[in-house]
Amino acid sequence: MTTLRLIGVPTDYGQGRRGVDMGPSAIRYGGLADGLAAASVETRDGGDLPVPRAEERDPDAHRPSRGNAKFLRETEEVCTRLADETADALAAGETPLVLGGDHSVAIGSLGGSARDADGVGAIWFDAHGDFNTPVSSPSGNVHGMPLAAALGVGEWADDAYGWARAPGLREENTAIVGLRSIDDAEREAIRDSDVTAYTMSDIDERGITDVVEAALSVAADGVDGVHVSLDMDWLDPSLAPGVGTPVRGGVTYREAHYAMERVAETDAVRSMEVVEVNPVLDEHNETAELATELVASAFGKRVL
Repeated sequence: MTTLRLIGVPTDYGQGRRGVDMGPSAIRYGGLADGLAAASVETRDGGDLPVPRAEERDPDAHRPSRGNAKFLRETEEVCTRLADETADALAAGETPLVLGGDHSVAIGSLGGSARDADGVGAIWFDAHGDFNTPVSSPSGNVHGMPLAAALGVGEWADDAYGWARAPGLREENTAIVGLRSIDDAEREAIRDSDVTAYTMSDIDERGITDVVEAALSVAADGVDGVHVSLDMDWLDPSLAPGVGTPVRGGVTYREAHYAMERVAETDAVRSMEVVEVNPVLDEHNETAELATELVASAFGKRVL
């Protein structure tokens, strides 16, 4: 039986709209434990990591030498701690499930997942590329940078950012699924990389079945396991209104469940995070409840 270690990371450093720090609580309240129990998955809730309050910190106190990245020191503190917790869960034979918080927490979960692996793939279910750097980012919000950070893209390759890189994570085993909102610099960086990106247009043309199969083949090829990153803004905002950066034209309810069901069937999941649930912007906690449903599907829950 799979044992999941739940790790809450209540951050909103990397997001411009407040409230996403309440995401872990909202997801738990939305029925996560019951959904996973219905999938015959044992859980051990490790609680929430201690996170300094954003109100008590200056977002620009530790600006990088090049560009702009807000709350950089705080992000480093939290993600370093999360990487240790993620690696500890894997060493104990557990599968880490990180509850965000904004998407900057993926720097920590990816780093911990890849720490003792010969190679790790990643499948990134997201409306956004998360491929910015401190120089290219228009906002300085780190939630738009975690994939680039973990891969060491651009200035993220500098020695100062060694804490952010996941050396076992491979570009050629990284797939973004459902991309539909991207900055110009990100577009060029993704094109110049070995990352595979599937846009919503690809899903429209090829269907969710073909795209997810292709993405999983990329992510799982020749690695020790796959890290799954689920940003709830991947779904259409009519289904998931409680996110900070909604983009119209996302995947449907059934497309999302199908993708998670296929993730479970691969038996390759090494670690996972679900992020960007913002209860302040939500309607009757429906985004958090949907997040719990999708996580349960990712770990084997089925209708029959």
